[in-house]
Parts: sequence; C-alpha cells; structure tokens
Amino acid sequence: MDNEAKLRPLYLAKILYERTDEDHYLTTAQLMKILKEEYGINSHRQTIKSDIDILTKFGIEIEEVKSTQNRYNAFGRRFDQAELRLLIDAVESSKFITQSKSDELVKKIETLTSQYRAQELQRNISVEGRIKPGNEKIYIIVEAINEAINKGKKISFECFKYNIKKEKKLKREEPYVITPLHLVWNGDYYYMIGVYDYQNRLGTFRVDRINKIPIILKEDGIPAPKDFALNQYLNTTFRMFNSEHEEVELICSNDLMDAIIDRFGEDVVTYANDMESFRAVVNVAVSHVFYSWVFGFGGKVKIKGPESVREQYKIMVLNAAGEYLDQEI
Repeated sequence: MDNEAKLRPLYLAKILYERTDEDHYLTTAQLMKILKEEYGINSHRQTIKSDIDILTKFGIEIEEVKSTQNRYNAFGRRFDQAELRLLIDAVESSKFITQSKSDELVKKIETLTSQYRAQELQRNISVEGRIKPGNEKIYIIVEAINEAINKGKKISFECFKYNIKKEKKLKREEPYVITPLHLVWNGDYYYMIGVYDYQNRLGTFRVDRINKIPIILKEDGIPAPKDFALNQYLNTTFRMFNSEHEEVELICSNDLMDAIIDRFGEDVVTYANDMESFRAVVNVAVSHVFYSWVFGFGGKVKIKGPESVREQYKIMVLNAAGEYLDQEI
C-alpha cells in the first residue's frame, strides 16, 4: 500500500470531523474533490466507501445517507454543544487565564466540533468587561509547583505585591522556601497551600502573585501537620486569606439558611434563636474578608461572640462610617 492510500482514511476522518455534523453532510463527490484539491490525494467512489468502512470499524461514528450521491457526516463527538459552551464560558470568565491564553484555549475547544458548530459558539461569546491577568508565566509556574508536589520536594520562589503606583514590588528580599502540598482553585484564582521551611506552619500563596518560575530544590519536603485536613482548611479560610481561625457564633435571619449552607456546608451547626432568626456556629479565619461578608447581608447576620470578634467588627464598621459622618451632606 502506498503512502497516499495509507493517509487517505486519516484525511477523510479530519474532513468529516471538521466539516460535517448532524445538520451538515458531504457527498462522495465533495469528499473526492476536497481530497484532491486540498491534499493532492486521488480517490474514487469505491475507495471513499471502503475508507468510511475502515473508520467505522475503528470506532468513528459516521452516518451514511444512501442515494445516487451518498452523503456522510461524523456525528459522534466526545462533547456536545452545551458541554463545549460550558468549557468556553469557564475559560472566558476565568480571571486566572490571560487573554492570549484564553483565545488559544477557545480555538482548541472549537476544534472539538465542526466548523459550523464552532461558528455558533463564536457568535454566542460575550467578553465585555473581562478582567484578565498579565502574567503569561502562570501556566509554567503551576506546572513547576505540581511537579514539586508529585516529587515531594521543596521549592524556592518570590512573591510580589503592587505599590501605590501599581508597580510590582517583591514582598520580601529573601525568597520563600515552601513544601507545596496542594494547588487549589478558589474564587477565580489558583492558590498554593504549603508548609513553611523549618516551621510546622501552613502558608497560602496566590499563584499569579509568584514573580518567577519556582526553583525545585533537591531537598525532600516537610510533611503536612498531622491534624491538617484540606477540606476543613478550605472551609475555615475565607477566600484563602491567612489569619487566625476562631469559632464564631452568628445570629442569622431565617431566610439566610441557603447562604449559610452555601458558605459552610450542610454540616454547619445551627440552632433556633427566635421566630425570625437562627444561630450558626462556624469556624472561620477572622479577617476583614469575614467582616465584609457579614456586613454584606445588611444587618441580617450579626456576630454574637466571641466578644473580641464583635469588638473588632464594631471598630471596622465605625471607622468606615466615620469617613462619611465627618463629611457634610
């Protein structure tokens, strides 16, 4: 068998995947023409038929409509249109993925369907107002962290923050040395959870704030603390901000049970408080993020205790209100 005959079924499969679907067919004559004009491969009706049979036996789902001009389409796809839509939406809406990488990934996703279905996906894309990162090294950084996790090694890296001029400045002069334990997707960002070197203490770092590709060290990593449980750590750390964890009692309006379960899970401890409210006992990382979450309910969530947490929240609210009360209205 010559090379042309060997390649013909492969090109035929490519043509059918790219140019046919449930609503679009190609006839035998059209397939022969495309093979000749675009790939320089000669064929005739019988070879097209035999190649289709080979592809079908291989497992490619091809529909044949018999007539004077047989028509074919490749209808078996790994993803249906709704699933592709979900994938594209996830890529487009992600704040973690840069604009150029988003465009590249969307184009790859579109190859999983026919050119006609891909055009439908493009027409439905809404991209207005997206905020995308500029760190093109993110994907290589993630790969390096993942490699270190798999090998059980420490990594050395730098983190940056923005100053008032929106310039990137290193958080500290010396690099961090961490044993990475997990990569976690939370609130549109990737975070690395790891153990600080020579300390039995956990740290959390936003991956897109890592300045350069981490260096994987030869040293073996430090094991996670014995009492470390990833799910519990995530549930008690609001949006991955580090601070002290405390048991806090909240008084919540009865119509907020859905919101409390969404935030803390179905196992959250709750008690009836009165006819209009219930109490929830939660373990949280007490920080301005937690206080902002409470404030966002417009008084429908109140902090009952401990008193130190109530006082910190009171100070935050009074400081914020003071900025407006001191101004003339």
